[in-house]
Amino acid sequence: MTSLLQQWVTDQAERRPDATALVMGAERLTYGQLDALSDQLARTLRAAGCGRGDRVCFLLPKSPLAIVSMLGILKADGIYIPVDPSSPAPRVAKIVRSGEPRVILAGSRAALLLDELLTDERLRASIAVGWLDGERAVQEHVAPAFSLEDVRRAPTGPPDCRNGPGDAAHILFTSGSTGTPKGVVITHGSVIRFVEWAKRYFGLGPADRISGHPPLHFDLSTFDVFGTFAAGAQIHLVPPDLNLLPTALAQFIRAAELTQWFSVPSLLSYLAKFDVVRFDDFPTLRRLLWCGEVFPTPALRYWMTRLPHVTFTNLYGPTETTIASSYYTVPSCPEDDRGAIPIGSPCAGEELLVLNERLQPVPPGEVGDLYIRGVGLSPGYWRDPEKTRAVFLSNPFASDPADRIYRTGDLARIGDDGLVYFLGRADSQIKSRGYRIELGEIETALNALSCLRECAVVAVSTDGFEGTAICCAYVPSPGVAVTPGELRHALAKVLPAPMLPSRWMAYERLPRNANEKFDRRLLQEAFASHETVAAG
Repeated sequence: MTSLLQQWVTDQAERRPDATALVMGAERLTYGQLDALSDQLARTLRAAGCGRGDRVCFLLPKSPLAIVSMLGILKADGIYIPVDPSSPAPRVAKIVRSGEPRVILAGSRAALLLDELLTDERLRASIAVGWLDGERAVQEHVAPAFSLEDVRRAPTGPPDCRNGPGDAAHILFTSGSTGTPKGVVITHGSVIRFVEWAKRYFGLGPADRISGHPPLHFDLSTFDVFGTFAAGAQIHLVPPDLNLLPTALAQFIRAAELTQWFSVPSLLSYLAKFDVVRFDDFPTLRRLLWCGEVFPTPALRYWMTRLPHVTFTNLYGPTETTIASSYYTVPSCPEDDRGAIPIGSPCAGEELLVLNERLQPVPPGEVGDLYIRGVGLSPGYWRDPEKTRAVFLSNPFASDPADRIYRTGDLARIGDDGLVYFLGRADSQIKSRGYRIELGEIETALNALSCLRECAVVAVSTDGFEGTAICCAYVPSPGVAVTPGELRHALAKVLPAPMLPSRWMAYERLPRNANEKFDRRLLQEAFASHETVAAG
């Protein structure tokens, strides 16, 4: 079995160098080209001082060059940190300071962001910049150590590699309740184990044409990319600007002749809302997978009635457990809109545990906290042993102290059918548009605004594209008149778009409960039952 993620590309290049590996618009790379260019980048990174365990950030939009960057970093024995180039500079700075990369790979799309980031003299002195763009870097603080042309002039052939399956492949930064993003460390071996299971279960092969819809800093993309390479298939990267164009997105699936689609359910619900899927549409599509949040049963029924030739599989798993830990392939179209879809059974090497507060199993049918054990567990959070110890616990059912379970923060029950059913979050962490979001991080940003006296952020389930609406109740500071639009504009400077509240309600004083804490349940009810202001 493969022991390092990048070996799949090298193996495919040796067997089928002229086979198409990835496509985005008019750009197309074969396995031979992908392998050679990522080798050259790896050698360039080594020449820039990268060694085993060094981190490399890439501030690149989803593109063939971003995929090359991932592979090149791995071939250099590095750990890649994908960073959303559309994120505000303060958030990117927190990630960069935490990750302490030796190199940042960027291009013109992130030029202004990078320039703002490198106004910090300490960062500028410690980080080299690789400019992977045909356009020259002309920003004040950006002095690239190497360019794309330097990469293309580098020797071919992979550098010597010392990493093993237990070494980190990447760090994915997720929302943190204190306002500081948390870095989840993911190893080569944990990705390989999931991909090998998925390849067998879904029957992936060279004839597959797989969607690449999620952004590369989102863990669903890990399966799209490396599942494709393990199978010797093609990945078709979906342009982000199609996300709000349902007709164009449906046409993309047809034109690319995709055999597999994988995304968050909110996007599938969005397409259903606009009724863009025809009966017996997408004739080449064989599998539709979703993960990241609950897929409303009415929208699932819409898809299943129109695509009887497609299998539909629900995958479940937090970032901390590597892509997914359980699966459920829906055997037939649910009979009504109220039918619950389970998260199902554990993937190979995984175990789902529904436990009470004493870490004892709860009887079938009773609600408990969901824990995960198995081969997909992350080593923990990057340089944060306290947060790691809080959720990665010693397995109470094993004598080996190295045997761990992960507390997901989700509530679940085991049904009479023996399958596991997800029942929601046990804390303030939510999923909106497939993104995992800590409401506390949004409140931290809001509380930093001098125009507000107090605020509370809650989530309300919706039937819309976002799946869960983020709602902000606020009290302006004395003598200050502030609109939701102005608040949203101020937040957009420090938070990415998926974390911006979509509903707002002004108060003279926020409601409290008996403990004088904000009455969040009352606020949720208010947002759910009243017309509220939506900021554009």
